[in-house]
Amino acid sequence: MANETTLTLVGNLTADPELRFTPAGAALCKFTVASTPRNYDKGTGEWKDGEALFMNCSAWREMAENIAESLHKGSRVVVTGRLKLNRWKTPEGENRQAMQLDVEEVGPSLRYATAQVKKLTRTGGGAPAATEANPWESNTNDEPPF
Repeated sequence: MANETTLTLVGNLTADPELRFTPAGAALCKFTVASTPRNYDKGTGEWKDGEALFMNCSAWREMAENIAESLHKGSRVVVTGRLKLNRWKTPEGENRQAMQLDVEEVGPSLRYATAQVKKLTRTGGGAPAATEANPWESNTNDEPPF
């Protein structure tokens, strides 16, 4: 869609991702990313933490299941998605609103860690299955590996 606000956020998960399923069977994963800016104070010679941003994120379907299986509390992640404003009324009639990130892509940050990627392939039933093949190896059938 045109004129959507996209955001890329780097931070840590504040808790394990929460995986749920809709009555129709679609997977939904919700998680919160905390991003805290750090600046070096030349006067004191120390790093100072700025004010933390806590962003609620949600992902759907296969990505939701992959997130819940792969990421855990404290994981440093890079998340890209569409920023969305949710509005609702409390049972007491008060208006509330909160920002949320509808996740388009997510992955572990490799700045201070390593990760092992397992490419998923489709099985006959349409569900993804992990494969042990190395996705970075040369492909002999002239098709892209992804």
